[in-house]
Amino acid sequence: MAWFNRSEKGIQTKTEEKKDTPKGLWYKTPTGKIIETQELAENFYVSPEDDYHVQIGSKEYFEILFDNKFIEIAADLKSKDFLRFEDTKKYKDRIKAANKKTKLNDAIRVAVGNSKSKPLVIACMDFAFIGGSMGSVVGEKIWRAADHALKNKIPLLVISKSGGARMMEAATSLMQMAKTAAKLSELSEAGVPYISLCTNPTTGGTTASFAMLGDINIAEPGALIAFAGPRVVKDTTGKELPEGFQTSEFLLEKGFLDKIVHRKNLKGEINNYLDLVLNRHLRS
Repeated sequence: MAWFNRSEKGIQTKTEEKKDTPKGLWYKTPTGKIIETQELAENFYVSPEDDYHVQIGSKEYFEILFDNKFIEIAADLKSKDFLRFEDTKKYKDRIKAANKKTKLNDAIRVAVGNSKSKPLVIACMDFAFIGGSMGSVVGEKIWRAADHALKNKIPLLVISKSGGARMMEAATSLMQMAKTAAKLSELSEAGVPYISLCTNPTTGGTTASFAMLGDINIAEPGALIAFAGPRVVKDTTGKELPEGFQTSEFLLEKGFLDKIVHRKNLKGEINNYLDLVLNRHLRS
């Protein structure tokens, strides 16, 4: 039974020549399901076995929602440490590290292009950049997205994915709530449609402002949508929370959302809403 014994003349692969399985070939969902990353991408980054919607960023949403091409708006805007925030790690260093890691300038990208051959402005947040926190750049880019939509009479879609206001910018970050809400009210007055898509997670000042101000508010399945997290709410109220509290399904039941839309249906559903609102179906 020599095969049970290590042989001196067996396979002799040098350590530096050994190759590990390349990273990124498989993805494991929180429920334990494993799927090839290529298959995951082809399935709109949704696990086919448990329907888990994997957290994705602006790059993936733009690929899903735009037809082919799009043009970015205010792509060069970057955050600055204008308050000289001092912490265990300086804010300017956090910005540099996030930029290097994500290749993004901030926690949101804005673009205009065609979706189902019809013009659409999309502002999409990126959670990978300092937790999708809302600072002055995020507020300014949403303002510019709404302004472009207003001037060109193009519908606006904002995709929220945020941990809330960016504490390193103090009161300035909170001001973005009023800034974005004021601009969105101009869209409403002009009759330009605004759709808000809440994804996992949508929390804090984002929820308290533009994320819940859409003419139509939709969400992805299983998304956490809240102002404060469940632990904070429980500790504050001292009460047990209902099962599924703050999920998109719970909010839909309570009337805070208009619909939950599966990611594979996003492009079609968003354009169906806009066709109805703008009577585009009558002109086709």
